[in-house]
Amino acid sequence: MNKKERFFTIRKIIAGGAVDSQEELKRALARQGCSVTQATLSRDLKDLGASWVAGPGGGRYALTTSGSAPALRTMMGAGVTDIVANESLVVVRTMPGAAGTVAEFLDSQRLPDVLGTVAGDNTVLVIPKSVRRTAALQKLLLQKLVAG
Repeated sequence: MNKKERFFTIRKIIAGGAVDSQEELKRALARQGCSVTQATLSRDLKDLGASWVAGPGGGRYALTTSGSAPALRTMMGAGVTDIVANESLVVVRTMPGAAGTVAEFLDSQRLPDVLGTVAGDNTVLVIPKSVRRTAALQKLLLQKLVAG
């Protein structure tokens, strides 16, 4: 797993639920097939702009839209936390406030398999031209938005 893929996986894990320690995050990464040292994980969290925030019953890691990470990642991939699909639609989850930018980027690419996009605050609905191309579109979006 390269650095961009690791960053994407870390963002996805943190956005998906309460991660209250680096050790817990390290175990979650291992379940995704990524083995990292504590030092690497600590640097990655700093580069991603992740911070530990106190809350009821303890604390957790959270992502912010600021930090030094944009210099290390592609502009679009920086805000994407997940890309999922069902049989007919693809959903791109983003950091709060980033969905409009991601949707505009996708629209500007004039991808032949995309009928259109609809953006909320942190979610982009990508509508494929054909349900037969949904899986291929999901893979293409991963390449365009995460792999750079």
